[in-house]
Amino acid sequence: MRLAVLGAGAVGPGAAALAVSRGHEAAIWSPRGGGTHGIGSSLSVQGVLSGTARVSVAVDVARALDRASAVLVSVPPHALGPLLRRIAPMLAEGVPVLLAPSHSLAPLLLDRLLARRGLRVPVAALAVPPVVAERLAGDEVRILALPEAVEIATVPAASSEALARLCSDLFGMAFVHLSDALGAALAAHEPVLQSALILGNVTRIEAGEAWDQHRQMTPAICRLAERLDAERLALAEAYGHAVPSLAAGLHRMANVPVGPLPVMARALAALRPAPGLRGLDATQLAQSVTYGLALWLRLAAARGVPMPLTGAAMAVLEAMWGASLSADDLLEGLDFSRLRQLLRDGHPRD
Repeated sequence: MRLAVLGAGAVGPGAAALAVSRGHEAAIWSPRGGGTHGIGSSLSVQGVLSGTARVSVAVDVARALDRASAVLVSVPPHALGPLLRRIAPMLAEGVPVLLAPSHSLAPLLLDRLLARRGLRVPVAALAVPPVVAERLAGDEVRILALPEAVEIATVPAASSEALARLCSDLFGMAFVHLSDALGAALAAHEPVLQSALILGNVTRIEAGEAWDQHRQMTPAICRLAERLDAERLALAEAYGHAVPSLAAGLHRMANVPVGPLPVMARALAALRPAPGLRGLDATQLAQSVTYGLALWLRLAAARGVPMPLTGAAMAVLEAMWGASLSADDLLEGLDFSRLRQLLRDGHPRD
């Protein structure tokens, strides 16, 4: 297969290298232009994978999409909406789009944009990326870990099993298909852990100190994370989803034994550094708060599910940052009264 990778931070090149290692082709495009600087005709790969991965660099998005068998989109959440609006007129009938990771209910936004064209394109929401990676310099990428399994859901929902098989072919690990894309939004554990860590380390963040997230998963932070996670799991159950707990998610991402969170934190800290936020930049909170906690609270209100601690965490973060953190552009145009039908069938085509 030929994989078009849109996004050239760490996950995009890492996923491209993984797909190439499995016999596929990959073309990488950077929405900002500079992300592919230093990449010629190959990536130098270190870590879990090692060697050279031959890739092509696309000078524009149209060339990246040309002849693609599948499209992988991996950009920060605040950049995802603008990118989906940009590529929607250029996508081809039937060529699946993989959002890795998916943020909020972005698959429904892309489906709505495609419905305007009468186009049917299966859109996959991956709860977590297929690689944990970091960009080193230029053409160098280090694959830090490969999750043992990734939750996947699609719009329309009937495409889930086929796209799970496609992703397994591309990336190798198991893809666990969920009944709908809401499950993928609720399966992401990162907002829980990040919110707890940010609340407990805000003075370090504001002072611009260097700090390691795993080393700061103290027993108190872990207790807070577990209570926030309990509310997430209850919300998922209310919507008919059984999603992995925070501990299970950390195990899948880093292959550390499941156990008490502080014990898992020590194992994670021994594996690799995990630098924390530096500076009160609201865009850095987007993935965890705007497209995580805020979405969950909106879903909870619709079903009457109590999430008092999540609501309190959201209010405290907004107070400390001095800004609203709930403006989710990925929900634009979404009719929540038709959410179940849209998740199952997508938007109607003429």
